[in-house]
Amino acid sequence: MLFKALSAAVYGIDANLIDVEVDYSGVVTDKDIFHTVGLPDAAVRESRDRVRAAIKNSGYLIPPTITTINLAPADLKKEGSGFDLPIAVGILGAYGALRVDNVDRFLLVGELGLDGSVRPVPGMLPVAILAREKKIPNIILPAANAAEAAVVQGVNVYPVASLLDVIDLLNSTLMGSVPRDPFTVSTREILGELQQFSVDFKDVRGQHTAKRALEVAAAGSHNILMIGPPGSGKTMLAKRLPSILAPLSFEEALETTKIHSVAGVLDSADGLVTQRPFRSPHHTISDAGLIGGGIVPRPGEVSLAHNGLLFLDELPEFPRNVLEVMRQPLEDHTVTIARASMSLSFPARFMLAAAMNPCPCGYFNDKSRECMCTPPMIQRYVAKISGPLLDRIDIHIEVPAVQYKELRGGAAAEGSAEIRTRVLSARDRQRHRFKKTGDRIFSNAQMSTRQIRTHCELGADSERLLERAMQQQGLTARAHDRILKVARTIADLDGSDRLAVPHLAEAIQYRTLDRSYWS
Repeated sequence: MLFKALSAAVYGIDANLIDVEVDYSGVVTDKDIFHTVGLPDAAVRESRDRVRAAIKNSGYLIPPTITTINLAPADLKKEGSGFDLPIAVGILGAYGALRVDNVDRFLLVGELGLDGSVRPVPGMLPVAILAREKKIPNIILPAANAAEAAVVQGVNVYPVASLLDVIDLLNSTLMGSVPRDPFTVSTREILGELQQFSVDFKDVRGQHTAKRALEVAAAGSHNILMIGPPGSGKTMLAKRLPSILAPLSFEEALETTKIHSVAGVLDSADGLVTQRPFRSPHHTISDAGLIGGGIVPRPGEVSLAHNGLLFLDELPEFPRNVLEVMRQPLEDHTVTIARASMSLSFPARFMLAAAMNPCPCGYFNDKSRECMCTPPMIQRYVAKISGPLLDRIDIHIEVPAVQYKELRGGAAAEGSAEIRTRVLSARDRQRHRFKKTGDRIFSNAQMSTRQIRTHCELGADSERLLERAMQQQGLTARAHDRILKVARTIADLDGSDRLAVPHLAEAIQYRTLDRSYWS
């Protein structure tokens, strides 16, 4: 007897519909003969043992026979343990243990334990989106994945804990309707929850110039590089940057959650990523770990930081080849990984924050300590960051050592709440501006050349200032565009619709530091 069930396979951050066809011969043999076809990987081929034990321990004694399972379309590679549940349902349906003739109104995904329990699998959000697109009204999935899938409107999510629970649910639909209420979550309440941070800019003494630069970076989602001696507070400042970032919109949260779901790093209790990601990989990371990779490509750190912050501490300590692979994602906001079997794209629209010492010993240009490095040593050290990569970083800021009086000062510094208020006000101006023109972007840093021409008009004085800066500093066309983007953000923080000379002058100032080290 033939029985069919619907499942899904995730490739990249999207899911494909998979037909699970089970043919049960009914011919009793000495032992089970279990054929799985359709390009299954090792985890899928091993499902025969998990499924056999789960069915037996759920109370169903199926005699040994010849069972053929086809995962269609057959030309797509199938991987993972999520096919356990539809395979088990297909076998039980073909054997006659189900009272329903078909389950085409349900999409089933889940791993089975030997005792019949249903365990979670990654990538459930793309599966729910697929079910909505294919007009499949119901999803049966592990209970731990329910909150993740329920954020997708228009699909009924039914969490289950065991194979028996699945059989009871399917048999109860004999009259055409599901008597159980689906699992639901309120995405508005989840996103509306007050965001709490364990760190605050009040903890940082001094460094007013660096705080201002971080405020500009947060307001426009600009990349920033901090250069300074050890102990000046670069890492401390970067770790507090998420506390002043604008909250995620629902569209951004859905995009970010899809990536985290596919990568298997999503917190099952939350179901939706509600805070902007903060990723800080160690400098021993490989290029595949940063960008993504694998036989079946998986997202790397730049994609996990999508719509959030990627912090690279001790930037020159990263291998040069690892840093160079970031050039294309910083420009195109996407990563394409090509393999012999497939080519997948992952979004990578992130804000880069980097910190570095000015030299190997860390005390070049420091007034309090003498630098022991020779000029060739310093040049070799800073040359690990190439010019093309540096050109893609909008803001370069020096973070000097904190003076004793500032460190021990009693006056409370400005906190994250006050800075975030100004950042949110600037972000509101950007959102209204781009919404009015129909541009589907969220910040000034995402503007294209056409949008820069539209939203960054300059007066005569500003034109002369920018021309002089381009000629004297030898800035590139990319640097020209990025200066205008930063100036647009500074004007938004100032509440101004037009770019004035002070806005442009501050933006140019953020592009001059690299001439001290890379000239």
